Amino acid sequence: MIRSITQQKPIEEIEQLLEGTGRVFIIGCGTCVTLTQTGGMAQVEAMKNLLSEKGKVVTGMTVVPVACDNLTADILKEFQGPLKQADAILIMTCAFGVQTIARQLQRFVVPALNTMCIGKETGAGEFNEVCKQCGTCIIGETGGICPVTACHKGLVNGPCGGTNEGKCEIDSNKDCAWTMIYNRLKDLDRIDAMRKYQKPRNHLGEPSPGKFRIPA
Repeated sequence: MIRSITQQKPIEEIEQLLEGTGRVFIIGCGTCVTLTQTGGMAQVEAMKNLLSEKGKVVTGMTVVPVACDNLTADILKEFQGPLKQADAILIMTCAFGVQTIARQLQRFVVPALNTMCIGKETGAGEFNEVCKQCGTCIIGETGGICPVTACHKGLVNGPCGGTNEGKCEIDSNKDCAWTMIYNRLKDLDRIDAMRKYQKPRNHLGEPSPGKFRIPA
């Protein structure tokens, strides 16, 4: 299962972002941040208690099913009163959700979380980054394994000189990405693909800010 991976901002940063406001409405999300335990009901209630202890008036709170959905504004209509009473909306969702709610409600919003990466659940409570959305994908030549995210150094031509018995020199508990790529290509009888030199990565694969349009 693929999720937006988030971490809560330090409370000092949240307080700074809320400076000058006295009344706050808190919004969480029922998908990614609930699964990663950064913006589900338990975390929203904990934030309410924390802000109340710090003198803020919490006018209301809710956890919407999917914060980045265009139907979120309709769901929030039942909270019009508490929302209007608030000076700021503290949003405990990924950046996609924050931007969606800000656009739909046209209100002052404050993100409570930092969006870290796109991650895949690999075990109970464990998520590994699977894509940086870099726009220069080469996994067709690496057996479907992304070296940019699987390798600590993000090497597109590997392995480095520090790999040791198939393990990463930075994290000895982690399999070397390029050893995995080698084994995968060997199993597929496509080992020659590993010998192809990959040009230096274009870190601006898409001009910033990115834009995509489906041709008419």
